[in-house]
Order: sequence, then structure tokens, then C-alpha cells
Amino acid sequence: MAEMILDHDKLKERIDALKDAGRRVVFTNGCFNLLHVGHVRYLQGAAEIGDALITAINSDDSVRALKGADYPVVPQDERAEIVAALECVDFVTIFEETDVNGLLLKLEPSVHAKGSDYTLETIPERETVLSYGGELAIAGDPKDHSTTDLIEHIASSRGAEED
Repeated sequence: MAEMILDHDKLKERIDALKDAGRRVVFTNGCFNLLHVGHVRYLQGAAEIGDALITAINSDDSVRALKGADYPVVPQDERAEIVAALECVDFVTIFEETDVNGLLLKLEPSVHAKGSDYTLETIPERETVLSYGGELAIAGDPKDHSTTDLIEHIASSRGAEED
């Protein structure tokens, strides 16, 4: 199971030690509201890019700010525990902001990986990562899976059962 490091200063120490040892540290982030195969493929793909994978999970407050009052479905500590259980993930942390620019500037991972719904040119944190000399990467399979679609399917299936 991945190591949970909530203290970003301690996580920075771990990343610096890995980088000093010549290891390539990959950073990913997301809400991971309901883990699905698209998430797993994204994280596995990101892990293949480097030697250690850090996954930053949006806090409950930041998910609500991004997605609305009905989100998240799964609380942040449980989402973090689920992601930490994946063999491909080495470290998990939770962040409060609605974007990871500040955390990227603090940690300065070797690579920032995003899912296939982005291109190298459209990664929102592109300028931040390039500002400290980091690399950008796209990981995972085509974006054919969505937590929102999954929730809508469950809701519509439940409504059909009640009819």
C-alpha cells in the first residue's frame, strides 16, 4: 500500500531524496470520486513513466468547489485510501486548493502526468511545471470513462427499478 503523506513539507523531503538518488518522480492528481477503470489505467500509465508515483487527491471542499454541492460521493480519506491501495501508486496526499499549481511549485516533481482528455499543450498546469524545469506527460487510455456518467447511470438504473 502506498504511503499516505498529508504533510506537504514531508512529502517534499521524500521527493527530493528520490530525485537526489536519480529517480524520476511522477505526479498525478484528481478527484477520484468513484474509482473506475479509466482512473486505474491513468495511474498505471503514469507509473510507467517514472520510478515513483505521487497521486494528489482533491479534498472534499475542493471537489465541491469544482463539481457542485452533491460531490464528492466518497469522502476524501476513503478516496485517498482506495488510491493508496493500488500497486502502481507510491505516495498519496490530499490538497485543499481547486488546482495543483501551488503544490507542484512546492514539490517540483520530475514529471506531471495528466489523463488522455488533455494534450501536452492543454494541461492546465503546463506553465507552472515548465517554470521549474519539469516535464509534462499524457497517461492512460482514451477518455471513455467518467465518474459523472457512472453516477448518472446508477441513478437512472435505480429510477427504472422503482418504476
